[in-house]
Amino acid sequence: MKIDLQILQKSKKCFPVHHVYMSGFGNEHVSEDPRCPGALPEGQNNPQVCPYGLYAEQLSGSAFTCPRPTNKRSWLYRILPSVCHKPFKPLEEGHLTHNWDEVEPDPNQLRWKPFEIPKAPQKKLDFVSGLHTLCGAGELRGRNGIAIHIYVCNTSMLDRCLYNSDGDFLIVPQQGKLLITTEFGKMLVEPNEICVIQQGMRFSVDVFGETRGYILEVYGAHFELPDLGPIGANGLANPRDFLVPVAWYEDRQVPGGYTVISKYQGKLFAAQQDFSPFNVVAWHGNYTPYKYHLEKFMVINAVAFDHADPSIFTVLTAKSTRPGVALADFVIFPPRWGVANNTFRPPYYHRNCMSEFMGLIKGHYEAKEEGFQPGGGSLHSMMTPHGPDADCFEKASKVKLEPERVAEGTMAFMFESSLSLAVTKWGLQTSNCLDKNYYKCWEPLKSHFNPKCK
Repeated sequence: MKIDLQILQKSKKCFPVHHVYMSGFGNEHVSEDPRCPGALPEGQNNPQVCPYGLYAEQLSGSAFTCPRPTNKRSWLYRILPSVCHKPFKPLEEGHLTHNWDEVEPDPNQLRWKPFEIPKAPQKKLDFVSGLHTLCGAGELRGRNGIAIHIYVCNTSMLDRCLYNSDGDFLIVPQQGKLLITTEFGKMLVEPNEICVIQQGMRFSVDVFGETRGYILEVYGAHFELPDLGPIGANGLANPRDFLVPVAWYEDRQVPGGYTVISKYQGKLFAAQQDFSPFNVVAWHGNYTPYKYHLEKFMVINAVAFDHADPSIFTVLTAKSTRPGVALADFVIFPPRWGVANNTFRPPYYHRNCMSEFMGLIKGHYEAKEEGFQPGGGSLHSMMTPHGPDADCFEKASKVKLEPERVAEGTMAFMFESSLSLAVTKWGLQTSNCLDKNYYKCWEPLKSHFNPKCK
């Protein structure tokens, strides 16, 4: 069934039609640009002649034979097919890598100061040239692994687009909004929102000044909503709050050449064509880009005693082949009520069989109010101990326990993975953002042990 534009869910601000969205996670969506009504074929996917003389092209996000619940594909009806381009050639740009052996392993607690955004007059960087790989693990050709990237940019992509042949990008803006044009339509993504651009989808990013954020890349799996178990039918990130763009196209010739960039086996390649790739007049399917506002998350927390495990704050998960074990989870720490009695309420001290990368979009993280800054990050590797700093411990151990708002005005997040992450040379050295004094935040911790006082 086709969807009337009048019933599409709009974002909070009054945007033109290309910022109108359809709602629902993983739904079978149908969309056509209102300039070409009836562009979608009736009753079939690839008729002998498509309406308006369009080409039919399928984008597959899963094997043809995957079970229906995990089978992902969309049909795109476009002015010219995406195969119309010159040969790809290597592109030496940005600081992407999937070489996890370029420096020696480092098991220490690691923290980064805010990653610097170059000034535009000094060095112009768009989304692609401003990509930097911080850490990761796994193997691209074997389709099992993740990478964590930082993007810093100050200019829009001009007649350039990117697609990721290796996996999915989960993008977390921290500073500056992103206007993302995709083959499926446009999305405006602001700090405190996230978006996912799935494998193979072409996109271009416009920015509006100095811009920074984080990317979780997974290869070998797609992001899903976590199972709710005894929570019930509702809670955490609700499916209806995920937004999908509506069809929008441009029939634009680019005589000087349009550059299509492919991230393939960890390297960038560029091909030229003489038209815009955003020429999809209509589409239908369940394999789409999407965005989500983190304020929509329905928070669940302990209401009697003890600090619940952070898995209750999982927004999206990419499953591994082992039941119950994630290749990667995207977890947030949103504003909420803390009411647990007789409880040390901040995060507990911890050694984990998972790797934990944390970032901060805004505010102050409750366990480390100093030093952990928006636009920076931290990595606590597999079995590396971590937890509240000394100031947090002393304060939380003595405070009078009353119902209180936690993390008001703050949004921290975690990329958690079952893989042991290797940090790149850029992360440890070239970025010049590593906080070499991080370990000192635990040095003031002192023993309170008294064998005569229980």
